[in-house]
Amino acid sequence: MSDNSARVAPSALAGILFLVTAVACFAVLDTTVKYVGATVSVVVSVWFRYAFQAVAVSAFMLPPQRRRLLRTAHPRFQALRGVLLTAISALAFISLQYMPVGAFTAIIMTAPLVVTLLAAVFLNERVSALRWMLVAGGFAGTLLIVRPGGAVLGWASLLPLTLVVMYAWFQILTSKMARTENPLTMHFYTGWVGAVLSSLVLPLFWTVLPDGKTLALLILIGLMGTVGHFLLILAFARTQASTLTPFLYSQVGFAMLGDWLVFGHIPGAWEFGGIALIVLCGATASWITAREKRLPVEVPEP
Repeated sequence: MSDNSARVAPSALAGILFLVTAVACFAVLDTTVKYVGATVSVVVSVWFRYAFQAVAVSAFMLPPQRRRLLRTAHPRFQALRGVLLTAISALAFISLQYMPVGAFTAIIMTAPLVVTLLAAVFLNERVSALRWMLVAGGFAGTLLIVRPGGAVLGWASLLPLTLVVMYAWFQILTSKMARTENPLTMHFYTGWVGAVLSSLVLPLFWTVLPDGKTLALLILIGLMGTVGHFLLILAFARTQASTLTPFLYSQVGFAMLGDWLVFGHIPGAWEFGGIALIVLCGATASWITAREKRLPVEVPEP
């Protein structure tokens, strides 16, 4: 083995470990959101999610970065990105109250497939026959999950589907901004936009927390979101996206584990088949996208 290979391998392994830990954090976040949703409003959960991120990123990143962290060439796009992600988080947290965490995670993992569709329609990107087949397969998996007679049906099934479309536009915007913007700067502004927006409506939904356990779980939501996104930044800074892409879908496995441990939910045959089809098609399509170095592949942010 050459010296160069020896240097690259540990870096790739570190990136994979960072990414798998990040998506595990997101699975814990989603499971916790579903659990506390029985006692507190979704707005309260969203506020803790973004207020924690805003304060933590400011405390740890602002002193060493100073003005570099605040410098942006596109303040309006930073605001729009924050608004989109806050709306996406609200939809995600509401969706989790009506469906299993594993099924929800699988559906939002179709976001890269929707990006392919939108890029072909609105950005005139060329899409191969294989990629179209993968898009069709991912949507077929979604239909298996939300099929008539399934656990997810009716208006509630429209929430994650709406979220996926919104996130696809969010990812396209992010890809354009990433050419000139520091990822930590985007992380900083996302946290503060979400914190400000949720603070504006928080008084309308705030209630006294029932106990210290609920407060601890809400803090855990903010901690998992913040740590997860920081680990993602570390992962993609150390390892090529094409190497990391297949491991993004390990979040579905962590989510299903959380479903089983906390709620005792085990997917039925149709639901499991839909989840497996989405993971197969989504991971393959995302890997192809990363190899072609088109739009960046990212895990949907909770």
